[in-house]
Amino acid sequence: MKTREGDFVDTGEAIFDVKGLVHPPNRTIAFIRYFLDEKGERKRNDRTYRKVYSLSKRYALLKRSFPRYLVYDAVFDETLCEVPKGDIKWHHKPVKKLQEMRSSNDMDALESKALRLTEVLKERASIPWDAIGVSGSILVGLHGAHSDIDSIVYGSKNCRKAYFALKDFSRNLDGQFKSYNEKDLKGLFDFRSNDSSADFESFVRTESRKVMQGKFLETDYFVRFVKDWNEVDEAYGDVQYRNNGVAKVKATIADDSEAIFTPCVYKVGSVQVLDAPRAEDIEEIVSFRGRFCEQARVGESVTAQGKLEHVNDRRRGREYFRLLLGNKPSDFMVLA
Repeated sequence: MKTREGDFVDTGEAIFDVKGLVHPPNRTIAFIRYFLDEKGERKRNDRTYRKVYSLSKRYALLKRSFPRYLVYDAVFDETLCEVPKGDIKWHHKPVKKLQEMRSSNDMDALESKALRLTEVLKERASIPWDAIGVSGSILVGLHGAHSDIDSIVYGSKNCRKAYFALKDFSRNLDGQFKSYNEKDLKGLFDFRSNDSSADFESFVRTESRKVMQGKFLETDYFVRFVKDWNEVDEAYGDVQYRNNGVAKVKATIADDSEAIFTPCVYKVGSVQVLDAPRAEDIEEIVSFRGRFCEQARVGESVTAQGKLEHVNDRRRGREYFRLLLGNKPSDFMVLA
């Protein structure tokens, strides 16, 4: 079983969304998203689930009800949610889900809209069907009438073509794709308020120019871009990460070519350490959370705070530091 960003895995009692592309041999790094609860608001067949979104609430739930999935991972030097592959009963894949939707005559309104979005994007970007899928609540059949559309594209070339198609859509308001207006951004800001420390003004400066998110036929959407398997050259254990505490830096974006992917990577220069126990040779800012995609552009100055990691890349025989964003609500990256 090979799992990657955008997939969901189901143990029967809980459903987890997979994070990243590098996983231990017999486990999958995935964070709990839905769990069985008689008082939950999501229903599938004869089962009722409750959704948990913020990382802090996910960790609290795991500690309380699913502690066996919290594992200290020596490679990442962090306690992560890792699901043993033997516990996984169902592996939900976005591409397969979209294939099923294309041949279905029994879709609800949201599913039909999600299918239409992928059809339009696929056609305009000229990408193959096996490079695009549907993730999120639709993937696992736990969406509601007001759920978002979470699409996903695989492969660097396909992703860039889809990104520029979305950019074109945002410029040509044809009534289907729309950028977020100030009211939409306020709603998004309020939704993330318990999981973010950014102020509204900084939030608007970055979020208002993003094209990976917006509204399609008046429904919120987010398109995630993920590299394909043949583009992943890191196996579990090839790179050793060490936690060096929290750091706050000011830096200039030297390379934003990986800013649209999950995980996203920003190469940085002219780094000024504002607060850190020890930070030498910080080369990049990284995040596994989609909210940090498109956060800054090459040449722009940013202020960022997150987990400082020492990276020992054994494949290339080099060591450096990076800033990892998204593990805590206090993590941020804003335009300086």
